[in-house]
Amino acid sequence: MRAEQISVFLENKAGRLAEVTAILAEANVNIRALALADTSDFGVLRLIVNDNAKAVEALKNRGFTVGKTDVVAVEVEDKPGGLHRILDILNEAEVNVEYMYAFVNQSGSNAVMIFRFDNIDNAVNILEKNNVKVINGSEVYTL
Repeated sequence: MRAEQISVFLENKAGRLAEVTAILAEANVNIRALALADTSDFGVLRLIVNDNAKAVEALKNRGFTVGKTDVVAVEVEDKPGGLHRILDILNEAEVNVEYMYAFVNQSGSNAVMIFRFDNIDNAVNILEKNNVKVINGSEVYTL
């Protein structure tokens, strides 16, 4: 029930983000979701793409440092309180959310969020016990 996210480490200077997207476009890699965090010196671009192997190879060949991380894609009711319901379930179970970001598409009528947990297996078990749909990684890459 995990999805694989790639993380690209970027110098915090003009044009670096555009360089990454150009490389991915040239490699015919489609970005499904992304989040960008920065400090004064560098940024971390987190991506869900349709082809991790192609993306990693293309970026590394152009000198970028790329890492991989397991994350979880979760369907969230697309209505007020939908996200709160899931976060409340996780909070009650004392599951730590390290970070999260939104997905580009919906799954049916629901929104999709990407979560990074400190204990993925525990988080997935708790979500599934509470009837929260966790989306399989292979499905996430094609949404």
